[in-house]
Amino acid sequence: MMAGYVDAIGFQHLGGYFVSFMSGNGTMLAVRLISPFGDMPGGAAILATLLLLFVGGVVVGTLIRLILPVAGQAVVLLFVAILLGGVAFWGGATAPAMVVAMGAANATFERGGEVSIGVTYMTGTLVKIGQHLAQAIAGRQAWDWVPYLVLWSGFLVGAGLGAWVFPLWGTRALLMASVAALVASGVAWRWRPAV
Repeated sequence: MMAGYVDAIGFQHLGGYFVSFMSGNGTMLAVRLISPFGDMPGGAAILATLLLLFVGGVVVGTLIRLILPVAGQAVVLLFVAILLGGVAFWGGATAPAMVVAMGAANATFERGGEVSIGVTYMTGTLVKIGQHLAQAIAGRQAWDWVPYLVLWSGFLVGAGLGAWVFPLWGTRALLMASVAALVASGVAWRWRPAV
């Protein structure tokens, strides 16, 4: 939910650029590079910067998980909460902070050094829904598609909430995402594996 929420706020704040959905930004970058004077002129530098910041966030989140294998999940979520809360209160660098936070958030769920649940990219989740629905139709694993539907629905609900609150509160609405990340950090800390 948090990723959808932040992406909807970022999309509105940036006037049509994503802070979480990097596939969309990648497609727009390619179109603008190939056809700079077409229907979608300008913005290639902005899109490239957003993509680089997102990857940078992934790097930071992953390094936190590597350095702190037991407490890393909680620390990544705390990092996300600090970034989002900081821009909600003080403004400035709002877009870069949102993008880095969303990149880092992808390190929240890792297994064996790889992302096990992508929290910002839902195309893969939709693919999983389709694959598991095919398995159900074939008479196997009847309900394995449901967790992916819940994940995608959470993203959609979060995006709807972000779209609703941004016109009312602007980027101050990021405070709600910061609180959510802070609560999730506390839960991750409480349920961290024993050493």
